[in-house]
Amino acid sequence: MVVVSPKMANATPNGSVPHNHVGAVLLTIPTIKIDGKQTLATEDHTSIDYLQRAQWLRAAILGANDGLVSVASLMMGVGAVKRDAKAMLLAGFAGLVAGACGMAIGEFVAVYTQYEVEVGQMKRDMNMSVGGERDLEMEMERRTLPNPLQATLASALCFSIGALVPLLSAAFIENYRTRIIVVVAMSCLALVVFGWVGAKLGKTPKLKSCVRFLLGGCIAMSITFGSTKLLGASAL
Repeated sequence: MVVVSPKMANATPNGSVPHNHVGAVLLTIPTIKIDGKQTLATEDHTSIDYLQRAQWLRAAILGANDGLVSVASLMMGVGAVKRDAKAMLLAGFAGLVAGACGMAIGEFVAVYTQYEVEVGQMKRDMNMSVGGERDLEMEMERRTLPNPLQATLASALCFSIGALVPLLSAAFIENYRTRIIVVVAMSCLALVVFGWVGAKLGKTPKLKSCVRFLLGGCIAMSITFGSTKLLGASAL
């Protein structure tokens, strides 16, 4: 579609434009046809189902945050009473394996339960009359139902990724004080990154998400380190 400046309507019969109208601009704008009418296409009409994205995004964010915070806190707790790097790394590795398995199983059970509840409510709403099975299948395809396997894989994988941050941070540092500082610094940086990525994918405020992740992780690590240090000092 070509939009012509109103001044160009004064063009001479032979198609030339008067000198004072040389500044007229031709603007080409893509159009789409809807019901036989032309409509200006001013923006991208590609839509994203954020409800569908939220299902795996929740599991992924929960897994990454839990993996990082729990393993970093566990390593900080061990580091509060033992300066040996091997003890911290073994505790972190055990936390990674146990946490990833626990998150995967927990997500599968929880999301599958949610799936069954939603399907059961759909059956009750439709009264499952004659031909109800086919109607139910059509309704299930239309709705955004939770996917247990998707949530399980996302949670376990992201937990492992999050847990690797403090593990790799402490793996090659012998000095105790430096090791503790590096673990805390890298964990805080990763928390901010996770918060930003989650907000970006979910189209939510980025600053609030980053602050929320960072404060939560710092509080967890501080409580674990402090309480374990206090317990170790009491020689129990």
